[in-house]
Amino acid sequence: MSEDKLRVVRDRVRSFPDFPVPGVLFRDISPLLKDPVAFKALIDLLEDHLRASFPKIDVIAGLDSRGFLIGPPLAQRLGVGFVLIRKKGKLPGPTESISYSLEYGKAELEVQSDAVEAGQKVVIVDDLLATGGTMRAACELLARLKADILECLVVIELKALRGAAKLEAIRFHSLLQYD
Repeated sequence: MSEDKLRVVRDRVRSFPDFPVPGVLFRDISPLLKDPVAFKALIDLLEDHLRASFPKIDVIAGLDSRGFLIGPPLAQRLGVGFVLIRKKGKLPGPTESISYSLEYGKAELEVQSDAVEAGQKVVIVDDLLATGGTMRAACELLARLKADILECLVVIELKALRGAAKLEAIRFHSLLQYD
């Protein structure tokens, strides 16, 4: 059953060569989001994984922006809250922010200071893990709030870029892997 769901999800990921720059093979989840059967299969698979892996989760944290599409339905299924981790300057009120390096410059992420309480068990969700810089920054940001980060969870992992290595001791899971 889960192999069938995984095949449905995989079949809805399309590739675009040389986007956004020459030499990059972009993995696009737009067809997956557009297909209600495939999107339900995706959320089913992620929910099954989390329920089997962790007896208690308090919060799902989603990364700007596609983590915002996957995280809320997953949080609702699990009966837990959802927290936004956004690009700097997009959240009102007191925030914690972190600057990190990208392949071609710097970026900043932030989270509201009261988004999680110390000791809350958090799973961080995004659509894709490439070099791991954004996910690592999100982990550091939530660690500052004293969250207990259970896992980083993504739909797609680009294994050749070795992003999971940047997460060090934090547990990581990807549904689909590409070289």
